[in-house]
Amino acid sequence: MGKNKQSLSIIKIGGNIIDNPVELTQFLADFSKIEGNKILVHGGGKSATKMAQSIGLVPQMIDGRRITDKPMLDVVVMIYAGEINKNVVAQLQANNTNAMGFSGADGNLIQSTKRNHPTIDYGFVGDVQKVNTPLLETLINSGIVPVFCAITHDKNGQLLNTNADTIASELAIAASEVFEVTLNYCFEKAGVLTDVEDENSVIKQINSELYTQLKQEGAIHSGMIPKLDNCFNSLSKGVQKIKIGHHRMLKNSEAICTSIEL
Repeated sequence: MGKNKQSLSIIKIGGNIIDNPVELTQFLADFSKIEGNKILVHGGGKSATKMAQSIGLVPQMIDGRRITDKPMLDVVVMIYAGEINKNVVAQLQANNTNAMGFSGADGNLIQSTKRNHPTIDYGFVGDVQKVNTPLLETLINSGIVPVFCAITHDKNGQLLNTNADTIASELAIAASEVFEVTLNYCFEKAGVLTDVEDENSVIKQINSELYTQLKQEGAIHSGMIPKLDNCFNSLSKGVQKIKIGHHRMLKNSEAICTSIEL
């Protein structure tokens, strides 16, 4: 790591924070107090599902992943890149944080390809191919706080619904070329739990060896697996530190959370 690298905090917030106005207000106030360079990545929460249902669409999921057909893409673009993103940016401005909202299409910041799965057609779902690191660096060095929604593009005019955890991971990997990056995944739990019902069962440190063991034992499963896969991929490609936990860890360095290590 170069000695002259500035630090950069990348924080991803889950949908459950987005869905709770009180939690979101508190989180954005805490985020605004983080000193130095920072990026916010947000998921979509339940708003897209509610909007889809209100206009007669039936959301489709396979193994916890949303199938994004054309009508559903229209909804997620409207909610993620529009309503949620702009409200978050407005609240950050109210906290004196000079935020600017982005999809991957803006400035060609995040380019993806439509997912090509051998047996499942996920529809308009994108897998990240590249990040425009020079522009990202320019924005950050200009004092802008980028706020990314979970929408990217394919450079051929097509917007794509893209996993927000993956976007945070890919931004962290790309930015680690020029910054010393810390990646935080904030959600409603205190960290990675051995028992989902027990907030006190936080695993404080996970390395790749323990991760393999916990998966085999079934202690870590379902949605936490892709999140942790993203974490280990990021660490192997230059990201300095990764934490998973409740957003209170942003203002309290002593707060219990899960640290991810190789």
